[in-house]
Amino acid sequence: METTKITVGTTISANRGKVWDYWNKPEHITKWNFADPSWHCPKAQNDLKVGGTLKSRMEAKDGSMGFDFEAVYDEVFDQEKMVYTMADGRKAITTFEDVDGKTKISTTFDAEQSNPIEMQKGGWQAIINNFKKYVEN
Repeated sequence: METTKITVGTTISANRGKVWDYWNKPEHITKWNFADPSWHCPKAQNDLKVGGTLKSRMEAKDGSMGFDFEAVYDEVFDQEKMVYTMADGRKAITTFEDVDGKTKISTTFDAEQSNPIEMQKGGWQAIINNFKKYVEN
């Protein structure tokens, strides 16, 4: 069965170095890594190297639900691209590109089977939109 690929992205008014740091440093990840303001990311760890692990916790602020995200890096090209495999075996590729003094960031990921494609795309896009807002403020 062929895996459906979903792409989300945005262009951020900041240089690529800043965008890379804010995307990857745990002290920043906890400030933007959630799709809705009623959620938060209380914990994040990131060992940004091939074979290193990215871990984060997303949960509702009221404590009613939450989940852990975990992935292992397959490729890391500083300020350009990262490829990782999530705990369930799905892959994601995130790229960082200079565009007229701004940074275009895009993530293409393998869809999972339990939620509709549009719901998955909407959730990941909401997170990247939250990231943009965080970096630009």
